[in-house]
Amino acid sequence: MGKEGRKVLATNKKARHDYFIEESYEAGIELKGTEVKSIRLGKMNIKDGYARVENSEVFLYNVHISPYEKGNIFNVDPLRIRKLLLHKSEIRKLIGYIQQKGLTLVPLSAYLSNGRVKIELGVARGKAQYDKRQTIAKKDADRRIQKELRDRQRQ
Repeated sequence: MGKEGRKVLATNKKARHDYFIEESYEAGIELKGTEVKSIRLGKMNIKDGYARVENSEVFLYNVHISPYEKGNIFNVDPLRIRKLLLHKSEIRKLIGYIQQKGLTLVPLSAYLSNGRVKIELGVARGKAQYDKRQTIAKKDADRRIQKELRDRQRQ
């Protein structure tokens, strides 16, 4: 995410907590009217979003883009279904992943890349409760180790 010409607009921290991310893809998103202006202001929520492949096209569901305040009649439904723009070969790969048991498509982040809104789409496998606890325990252990190292360097 630290690449040139890229500004992160929204992230989905819940996705990395609830899923193992197998692979990720960059997808364009088909937007209407004032949605881009609203996204640039940071009025986008991808936390509950997911994607689905229908008729060899990928659609994004449950992503909330707040109506643009100065948009009046040009505003559209904040929760409308949006088409994702991917190459046919990528869509074929995604169909193969989805047909495997337990895999789903979740948006990981939304960002501007050279002036265009892009979505980072992750192929995800759900974590069991013990996996989530294991991840939290590992993060806590890493934090304690880093704190201990900092404290020793100060002495």
